[in-house]
Amino acid sequence: MDRSSWIFCIGALATSVALAALGFRLAALPREALDRSATPVRAETLPDIELGGGFGKVPVTELVGYYLENPPDTLRGRAHPVPERAAPKRFGGC
Repeated sequence: MDRSSWIFCIGALATSVALAALGFRLAALPREALDRSATPVRAETLPDIELGGGFGKVPVTELVGYYLENPPDTLRGRAHPVPERAAPKRFGGC
């Protein structure tokens, strides 16, 4: 490889590392938000959640209660069967 190829490769690597570092800083959560997410909070202190679709606002305690009374089927070992697909119709050719 000649000198210009080496310069291009090193420059491209340096540029991609610099852009990744800058992008990470822009996308990362602030330290305060990370600290708050690590501390547990009582469900009664959380605000109501807007479900939309005509359901309105629902307290978190009701959502947790509904989940405990009606767990997903996969937790009960009754996973929904995977529907069978018909084999694709083949046509002649390559």
